[in-house]
Amino acid sequence: MSTCSTVSQDLDEPIAGTAATATTWLLLEQPGPWGAKALTQSHLDPALGRALEAAAQGTGARIALIRRPGRHADCGGPAERQVYVAHTVPGNVWLHAATVSDPQRLLDLDFTALGMGDHHTFDSVLQGQPHTGDPLALVCTNGKRDRCCALLGRPLAAELAASGVDGVWEVTHLGGHRFSPTLLVLPYGYAYGRAQAHAVKEVLHSVQEGRIVVEGCRGNSAWERPGQAAELAVRRATGESAAEALSVVRTDGAAPRWEVTVAHVDGRHWRVSVAQGTSAPPRPESCGTSVLGSPARMDVVALRELRPTTALAS
Repeated sequence: MSTCSTVSQDLDEPIAGTAATATTWLLLEQPGPWGAKALTQSHLDPALGRALEAAAQGTGARIALIRRPGRHADCGGPAERQVYVAHTVPGNVWLHAATVSDPQRLLDLDFTALGMGDHHTFDSVLQGQPHTGDPLALVCTNGKRDRCCALLGRPLAAELAASGVDGVWEVTHLGGHRFSPTLLVLPYGYAYGRAQAHAVKEVLHSVQEGRIVVEGCRGNSAWERPGQAAELAVRRATGESAAEALSVVRTDGAAPRWEVTVAHVDGRHWRVSVAQGTSAPPRPESCGTSVLGSPARMDVVALRELRPTTALAS
């Protein structure tokens, strides 16, 4: 059976620069089935889902639903739901957790502040605290958006959970289902595609040590897609693995070409030329459509380290 993910892999479509973009992720536990638009098509009150979507619009914060791996019969829902919020911009990375009995309380959060990296309303409204457990591995399993997410994501989440990996959750949507199974790792916000359990365990072990695995990485959600590709290219070129060592400090240009400046915490800078190409030949971008598409790809065409005087001038 040919699926959008098998076609993408067979055609060796590059995955760098394809992560969903969000400076901050807000995750709400919601057991039971999920529709294609899970915030308004699940056992969560759809009016609340619409209100949350509206509150987060344009703030840099992105809301997703999560559930424990396994069967998804919803017998009335949990009395207490787990809630997480994570900010992914290097230099101010954090992950806080809380529990709520009434998810309506999430509407009292200041989403603009959360998007900018301020967690104070989360802590005060929900009695949130810094998360002290293992990193979160959020595996996309929403088969109503694309069957690949269910066929490939759910077994991955189940395998990770069964092997004793803590912090594993199923999540509603991370984009790029043709790269299934996909996952997002918090607190640092790096997304991965075509993930296998052994590789995910290596990623999570590295994150516990404050390091990033580049293999299979789609990018850091804190950056727009040209910045994601540029930052990963600098990591590959330099061998830098420290999670918060690199930042995208400037992006010039517009599609189909950008000049991205990537800075290291030690003062080094790089100028990375990123070109938007199209993946050929045309292929299904989703299992839910018979229309063939040519997905955009981010190709790094040049990378050079800047001299200190050049970096300051830029």
